[in-house]
Amino acid sequence: MVSRITCEVSDESPVTVVRLAGALDLGTMRAVHTVLDRCLTTLPDALVVDLGGVTVADRLALSVFAATARQAADWPAVPVVLCSPPPDAAAWLATSTTCRVVPVRQDCAEATRWAGASAAPRLRARLEPVAGACRRARELVGDACSRWNVPHLVEPASLVLSELVGNVVRHARTPMRVTLTLHQPYLRVAVADGSRTAALAASPDLSAEGGRGLLLIREMAQRWGSSPLADGKVVWALLPAN
Repeated sequence: MVSRITCEVSDESPVTVVRLAGALDLGTMRAVHTVLDRCLTTLPDALVVDLGGVTVADRLALSVFAATARQAADWPAVPVVLCSPPPDAAAWLATSTTCRVVPVRQDCAEATRWAGASAAPRLRARLEPVAGACRRARELVGDACSRWNVPHLVEPASLVLSELVGNVVRHARTPMRVTLTLHQPYLRVAVADGSRTAALAASPDLSAEGGRGLLLIREMAQRWGSSPLADGKVVWALLPAN
């Protein structure tokens, strides 16, 4: 069956733009959420959703954008903005809770400018699953914290990132993508690898020599989680920045 909505994705670096066309309703909102979720996993600096070609058949379907924005707030800390809504959708958005979470701009150009200006500072790096990966991770934290003038975060972020990278070296054994994002009030630390096995905090025996890395992260972070990716997973943690 042909979908009643299409999602055209354009990588207009550093902003990703998704142009929707067709009927947005309770039946098609899942397909829209899937596309937006996939866009977030590519770690753009911002995500713009163009509603210019959309017919909103059910106002409840607009909640898909609030769900995407709330999800993006924890990881990957990407601002989401809507633009060019048709008149009826604009009226519904103005009276809904969606606008409290997702800003709406008049056109795509304005939305792209706003999204780009709202993007959080981010540092990315690729590491191999080798013995020196943890040391390199600590160097990345030092570079980021120096650049962003948050020296008090060097120690906790180095410890958390070393544990995340060490888990990949010991278990996933795949190349990894490290991302540090300063988006107040948190420093977000994330490591993506090529294993689809979710990261779960273990309960090791008191005599065990290892297995406490994620427990340590849980204690140090405000929140942490493991999110699936198309080619693996990402494990992220939020450290208070203030």
